[in-house]
Amino acid sequence: MNRPVSEADLAVLFAASGPAAAPAYERIKNLIRAQIGAGRWVAGDQLPSEHQLVDALGISRMTINRALRELAAAGVVVRMMGVGTFVAPAKVASPLFEVRNIADEIQQRGHRHRTEVIFLRNEPVDPGNPLLDGWPSDAVFHSLLVHFDDDVPIQLEDRFVNPTAAPGYLDQNFATITPNHYLSEVAPLVRGEHVVEAVQGTRDDCKLLHIRRTEPCLQIRRRTWSAHVLVSVARLVHPGSRSRLEGAFGA
Repeated sequence: MNRPVSEADLAVLFAASGPAAAPAYERIKNLIRAQIGAGRWVAGDQLPSEHQLVDALGISRMTINRALRELAAAGVVVRMMGVGTFVAPAKVASPLFEVRNIADEIQQRGHRHRTEVIFLRNEPVDPGNPLLDGWPSDAVFHSLLVHFDDDVPIQLEDRFVNPTAAPGYLDQNFATITPNHYLSEVAPLVRGEHVVEAVQGTRDDCKLLHIRRTEPCLQIRRRTWSAHVLVSVARLVHPGSRSRLEGAFGA
């Protein structure tokens, strides 16, 4: 819930946000960070609009916009075009060296998981798709899902499945179980490969994840085998402002 802040309060807070000689955009960033740090604005709260900040602080809209853009790039706030600027949720951790069920990860944090199924279909193999290089059959099951953590989209799952290894894949209701759960039952994982990289999401990726095209993302390309059979290739895209990857190694 928003903590109301009057224009007079904003002006006082701005005056206390740093030396007067400091750049105005830095002082605005300090003001917003301080309010978040003090718990006056919490994850999901909508910040005053650019127009309100201009009126309250007597600062140009260009300067306000710069401060908000830099805070968004740092993952402090999330900007939604035509809607407003919101305090970003705390980044959630996903395991780097394990293949775990995302629903279990979210529920272990005490949050609610849900999945939006964009499509689930049988396709011919596209020889131009680098994810399908060396694919073992002429056909592929293709699913596109978005996973939500308390109604915040945190992962786009673009998955290709070997029909021979998981013939019942298209008959599953992935709004109630995850592909990971189903595949671990019918084709238990014995080997996997990860490639992790920073990317800019495609236009469709960003639309489904409710992020701007300029927001950096973490992408995992994952291939898994059961016995000697390639079962699945997945492209997992995480908004950079909402996720981090972590792992441990050694004895």
